[in-house]
Amino acid sequence: MTARHAMRRVWAIVPAAGRGARFAPSGAASAPKQYAPLKGATVLEWSLRALLAEPRIHAVVVALAPDDAHWPSVALRLNQPKLQTTIGGANRRDSVMQGLERLQNQAAAEDWILVHDAARPCFTSAELQSLLATLDGASNVDGAILAAAIVDTVKRELDDAVTTVDRQGLWRALTPQVFRFEQLYRALQESARAGIEVTDEAQAIERLGLRPALVQGSPFNIKVTHAQDLSVAERILQMTQDSTMRIGQGFDVHAFGEGDHVMLGGVRIAHSRGVVAHSDGDVVIHALCDAVLGALGDGDIGQHFPDSDPRYRGVDSRVLLRAVAERLQAAGYRLVNADVTVLAEAPRVAAHRAAMAANLGADLGVAAALVSIKATTTERLGFIGRGEGLAAMASVLLST
Repeated sequence: MTARHAMRRVWAIVPAAGRGARFAPSGAASAPKQYAPLKGATVLEWSLRALLAEPRIHAVVVALAPDDAHWPSVALRLNQPKLQTTIGGANRRDSVMQGLERLQNQAAAEDWILVHDAARPCFTSAELQSLLATLDGASNVDGAILAAAIVDTVKRELDDAVTTVDRQGLWRALTPQVFRFEQLYRALQESARAGIEVTDEAQAIERLGLRPALVQGSPFNIKVTHAQDLSVAERILQMTQDSTMRIGQGFDVHAFGEGDHVMLGGVRIAHSRGVVAHSDGDVVIHALCDAVLGALGDGDIGQHFPDSDPRYRGVDSRVLLRAVAERLQAAGYRLVNADVTVLAEAPRVAAHRAAMAANLGADLGVAAALVSIKATTTERLGFIGRGEGLAAMASVLLST
């Protein structure tokens, strides 16, 4: 690798001025697809993630529509000094050209320019590293593009005839694609002068007689084109993105006292006695709250809802669980599952399990099937066995 090659810097351009005419989520406003919500962010934010995290990339220029009202909130959330913007053009080529103009006083002619689709949210840092390694590995490479070999049988329909195309050597072009600043600028200019509509930057580069390298990309690096692609992208992100798992456990106990019912999992169950408690004494919900707060490292139920506070006297414990669920979501976690065990000689809870799980799932924002309710006795041992009170234990698994 020559010293001159080693000094080449890397920049990125993301054309994001498109309207996404083929993207029409039912019942949604006509926001462009790059701003569609995806796993707690927008498609565009996911598409920018690997670029912004790469220290070798000096700046990322996002080409926007002139009337883009969505970008300011995205930029505020990202809060990245390496982000720059420019006004995009009528098509992809014009937007990339505008991005090059934006970088003209910053980038050198031999610097590398990465171009990445605004609607490819599943692009990973590993793919970016493979692309950059290809540039580092040869001094005379004419750029590189991420691509995925075609493994399906390919058909061509012409008029009324359908023929099979030999798939040997066929690849799907992905992004990013990366080329030298000067060559990319000239290639796009010449295709515009010739009136040729290019569908990616590599097509323009190839018209100059240059041959970019193909770099194996992930088949999961999909482009969001239609509304149904969002659910596919979400599944891919859940599968491929690093996640943090956290486990929490909780325990609560209350003595029996005067009354004619107990509350368990938000269900009123008739019983010969009530419980002694500041709130409604729902041991299931209290144990579950402690389990979630413990997994978050966020204290315990007594810290957030102290029995010295008159606001919580006789309070419905589901109110507390919903408040804990808000803290769970704000911390960026989701409940994978919860497992609750009730310890009591009486009352019996078998007939109420489904209703309890439905209540808890609704308050935590998950399906009832993710909440397991079990019950056991202590074989008449201890205070529970003597019928002096009841208890509950809960365990939860959280994930980002």
